[in-house]
Amino acid sequence: MADTIIGNNIAIEGEISGSDSLTIFGVIRGRIHVKEAVLVAATARIEADVEAGSLEIAGHVHGNVSAADKVEIKAGGKLVGDVKAPRILIADGASFKGNINMQG
Repeated sequence: MADTIIGNNIAIEGEISGSDSLTIFGVIRGRIHVKEAVLVAATARIEADVEAGSLEIAGHVHGNVSAADKVEIKAGGKLVGDVKAPRILIADGASFKGNINMQG
């Protein structure tokens, strides 16, 4: 399936759910539940709880996140919230404030 993209000039308030992967460049407030990968680009600002197959953060996320595979916070990425995932990667230059649960 095709990747779903939320552009720079898009702001969404509410719930997003689906099976496709999701790339976010804009602003989301609410809840995200996606079975595949979610990429939060450097321009993105997320105020939402996120559930995904995997989550890559280069922008800013404020909310609790969980992933079936892994959560990765890239250099320059910021996460404020709790993480639940079997694998967690935090790059040098990333910012994280919260708790980590790596148990299934």
